Amino acid sequence: MSNVRKAACHCGAVTFDVTLSEGLETARRCDCSMCRMRGAVAVSASLDGIVFTSGEDNLTLYQFGTKTAKHYFCKTCGIYTHHQRRSNPNEFGVNVACLEGVSPFDFPEVVVHDGVNHPSDGKSGVAGVLVFKPS
Repeated sequence: MSNVRKAACHCGAVTFDVTLSEGLETARRCDCSMCRMRGAVAVSASLDGIVFTSGEDNLTLYQFGTKTAKHYFCKTCGIYTHHQRRSNPNEFGVNVACLEGVSPFDFPEVVVHDGVNHPSDGKSGVAGVLVFKPS
């Protein structure tokens, strides 16, 4: 399957094509305060890997803490679409739920990065693996 995917926010105001660095193999979660509340599964793309087809001007930016990471959300529906990563500012993390035909529940196991003990702070950065067990 191609690593180029179509993506959109919930309301469709923001649409983009994304070239995933390693397909869906980089699926992960993070337990930092922002990601823990957001709850999204993200995959990687290079900074030139996102091409907006509509609505780039409908994105809003949120930053906190060191302000290294840049979290983008649709102004209309509030969905997190992507972020410039703190642990690797040369990459975006892309919300898998925004990818056409992909659900965060498609991943039986997801690596959880320890954002509380972030690698950029000289700490481990890996918390473990989250296992999804459907009922």
